[in-house]
Amino acid sequence: MNRMKRFRRKLLIAGLAVWMAGTSAGGNMMALAAEAQPENANTPSPLADPSATQDEKNKAISDLYAVLEGYKNSANYDSIRREIEIARIKIEQGTQTKQDLDKFVELEKGIVKVLASAGSGSSAQPPASVPDVPDTDSGNSGGSGSKEDSGDTSYINDDQRADADEEMVNYMKTLIRREDPEQYILDELDSILYSGIYYIANSEKMTEVQMWDYVAKVKGQMDAAVEKSGTVTTTTEFLTLAHNWRTPSVSYGQSVNIVLPLINLGEEWLTDILVEPEVTNDVATWPFVPETTGYTQNFSEIPGCATRLYDEAIFNRREVTYTFTARQDVLTGYYPLKFKVWYSKDGIRCTEPAEVSVFVYCQGKPGSGRIGMSEETNVSQPRIIVTGFETDPATVYAGDIFTLNIHVKNTSVDTAVNNVLFDLEAVEGGTEGANGTTTNSYAAFLPTSGSSSIYVARMPAGSSQDLKIEMQAKADLSQKPYVVTVKMKYDTDLKADLSDEAKVSIPVKQESKFDASTPEINPSDIMVGEQSNVMFQIYNTGKTTLYNVQVKFEADSVEGGDTFIGNLQPGGTGNVDAMVTGIAATMDDGTVKAVITYEDDAGNQTREEKDITIFVSEMMMDEGMMDMPVEPVDEEKTQTPLTRIILIAAAAVVVAVAAIAGVMKFRKKRKAAKLLAEDLLDLDKDA
Repeated sequence: MNRMKRFRRKLLIAGLAVWMAGTSAGGNMMALAAEAQPENANTPSPLADPSATQDEKNKAISDLYAVLEGYKNSANYDSIRREIEIARIKIEQGTQTKQDLDKFVELEKGIVKVLASAGSGSSAQPPASVPDVPDTDSGNSGGSGSKEDSGDTSYINDDQRADADEEMVNYMKTLIRREDPEQYILDELDSILYSGIYYIANSEKMTEVQMWDYVAKVKGQMDAAVEKSGTVTTTTEFLTLAHNWRTPSVSYGQSVNIVLPLINLGEEWLTDILVEPEVTNDVATWPFVPETTGYTQNFSEIPGCATRLYDEAIFNRREVTYTFTARQDVLTGYYPLKFKVWYSKDGIRCTEPAEVSVFVYCQGKPGSGRIGMSEETNVSQPRIIVTGFETDPATVYAGDIFTLNIHVKNTSVDTAVNNVLFDLEAVEGGTEGANGTTTNSYAAFLPTSGSSSIYVARMPAGSSQDLKIEMQAKADLSQKPYVVTVKMKYDTDLKADLSDEAKVSIPVKQESKFDASTPEINPSDIMVGEQSNVMFQIYNTGKTTLYNVQVKFEADSVEGGDTFIGNLQPGGTGNVDAMVTGIAATMDDGTVKAVITYEDDAGNQTREEKDITIFVSEMMMDEGMMDMPVEPVDEEKTQTPLTRIILIAAAAVVVAVAAIAGVMKFRKKRKAAKLLAEDLLDLDKDA
């Protein structure tokens, strides 16, 4: 067998596989093949994929008709035209993906190429648009490639398969020329032929004797098909809807017109047409109100399509219009509507009606649910969310009583909620032990009224509600945010015991506290220019950290002594060891302010003052020494350089002694005045 036979056979096999994947007639083909196949034969099932767009289908059909134009002068033009027409119908009614559609078109071109050359012994040239297919032999176990090797124990090879395919094709052509069967018989012959080719192509362990027995059975099925008369089977492949039909839409309670543009792609005229929708009371399958007892419509005929071309069929179409009213409880989504079409052909009534399907889009009531959803999820569930909250006062300190105001909203645009119970649960806190474990566990916030639940009878769709509750923060809470969980239970008109949950976070502050020891001042009395040492400790007695602790001294009589301590953790101690310098005599009671400042974790500064007493006095000379007369001396006569030095030193000693005496005298006077003031104060108290 030459290379051309193998090429034709592979195209037929590939085209058959895609054809069976894109048409509902594949099941009939497989049934026909199963009737003729020997035992223990395995026939793979066809494939199916989602559909391409209508524009992609139209382009594929145009490509096939362009191929047909290239074979106008072929001796097998009628067979090629019929193949193209069948392929077009399969594309229109199929659900292939774009990728599978392209493969289907290319393989149909290959089948046309084989049909053009089948039985002629020549290799007719297809149009330039038909792609070449590489010659890749799949091989057969036990096949040697020659007829001499085939016997009872050897299996068929590709050449023998090609011979069987050609035998079945030629036999079918002979029957067609001799009997001139009707179109539905031609369709059945095509199905029998392709089923036979498909089965032989996929039988790996078939002997030559078994193969020719199978070919004989296929011929017998063809004979039986041609002998059929007096009945008309369904012509669903040729009775279909025009492409210009558009999916209508309707809302609940409204009416809509459903137009069926029926076209007949077959050559025979169809008469006595009856159209009947499949009406049910199930809202999931039939979205309209059953307003009448019957919806059957009839008309006399649909002309045949002599050219088998779509343009002629659309010109001869018949339109049937139905008016339906959408149910009030219709679900939202696309509904497939099925219609049965009864007819007669050549005076013979069909045994089974053809079926056509259209879609209608229905918009249900708000909250009605969507078609295809389960009963549990068909009705939309409203959601209650927390939109915000605030506290009064705005800052909550540990131990304070405050009012919590939470804003909630029913986000559903169409469903109200009833019997809403809000339960507020504060996170649990406690006292941390030395090893990091929490003891004395309790809720961070407790309601002052004793109940943490709030009841709302009804919240309409889209409405908001304020939840107010008075609570008290535990006194020993650490300074940090604490979570309050808002648990919600509610009902709708269609469902009960729905629930939601939300959380809010409330920051809790701790009062900053500190204490200071009694300052040690040494000395507490100084003169201008002298220094005094001030020492004391600062203790953080609160539960929050004191940041950037520092001490400054403020008075008119002293300066300096600024001390920076830094951060003080709870329970920590800061030491102040400062030196202040007297700059002016004390004019008051000697009070000096030790100013202590610190910041909290938000950067807010706190100022505290602590009073200490430091007296500063001027440096003074004794009055008696200042009044002593000094006799004039003739410096030129009596003073020598050594004498002048001695006199200057003596004068300095006298001045120092006088100053010391004056200071001591001043201090004695001031101390006496102070004691006198204290005695007078005590007398006032006793009085």
